[in-house]
Amino acid sequence: MIELIPFIAAALIAFSIGSNDTSNAFGISIGSGALTFRKAIYLLGLLVLLGALLQGQKVMKTVGSDLVDLNLQILSLSLLTSALAILLSNWKKLPVSSHQAIIGSLVGSGAAFGAAVDSGTLINIVQSWLISPIGAFFFSILTYKTMEQTLSKLPMFEIERYLRKLLLIAGMIIAYNTGANELATALGPVVYYGLLTPIQAAIVGSFLIWLGAMMLSGRVIETVGKGITSLDAFSGFAAQFGAGVSVLIFTSMGMPVSTTYCIIGGIAGVGVLKGVGTVRTKLLRRILASWVSTPLSAFLVCYLVGKLILI
Repeated sequence: MIELIPFIAAALIAFSIGSNDTSNAFGISIGSGALTFRKAIYLLGLLVLLGALLQGQKVMKTVGSDLVDLNLQILSLSLLTSALAILLSNWKKLPVSSHQAIIGSLVGSGAAFGAAVDSGTLINIVQSWLISPIGAFFFSILTYKTMEQTLSKLPMFEIERYLRKLLLIAGMIIAYNTGANELATALGPVVYYGLLTPIQAAIVGSFLIWLGAMMLSGRVIETVGKGITSLDAFSGFAAQFGAGVSVLIFTSMGMPVSTTYCIIGGIAGVGVLKGVGTVRTKLLRRILASWVSTPLSAFLVCYLVGKLILI
């Protein structure tokens, strides 16, 4: 019966990813008017499933096997804490990295219960968190500059037609990454503890992401799509494509990186090109503060609760 706790918590995380991370894939497209909300949600569900099935195994192994020597107490405490942190951040309309909440919780729980934590794996993960949004920042700038030299020279009606297609492609890449990286991070511990097979995890998790996106994603879409800087279809594609490329690179290495912070890095890169004055730095500072506070808070909560359980 106690094994239902991590299973329910993992399901809640998948639901929360849908409510929070739909903005990563299609927030810019919706914010710029290139895609309707309903079409975006159904497309998201399909691509998340494909990503989890085709490329989720490496990330699942990193989080579920390589990082912490799991037991049922660690699994239950870390996943419950992560789920609550993600839901709370979404309620505040602030994008949060599910990766950071999960990794911080796993390490905190592992430390509390005396489990082996692989420091090399942890260092690689943290380095990936640092590098991936910076990569997205520069990839978005490169993409924008390339488009200025090519696409912008076409007639206006052709530019609009191409941009709608390009935005859709960029959003599809991010949605695929949500399955291959975000969902894989959430369900990796459950899979490697033996509660679900990878295929079962992909199917159930994808459905829950779709459900969360349908019910709750509108709040964060508003923040990412319109809150950081004013985005048109041209700059929106550059930001999304830059983020998608960065996440795909780290996914292929099995590193659980945040599409949330990569897309924010991409948006910031475009904002700098358009002029620093167009970037809402106050909101960006709040997001950066969350980048630091999320894993630290998750670690501390799980460590303290774990120690209390042992008393």
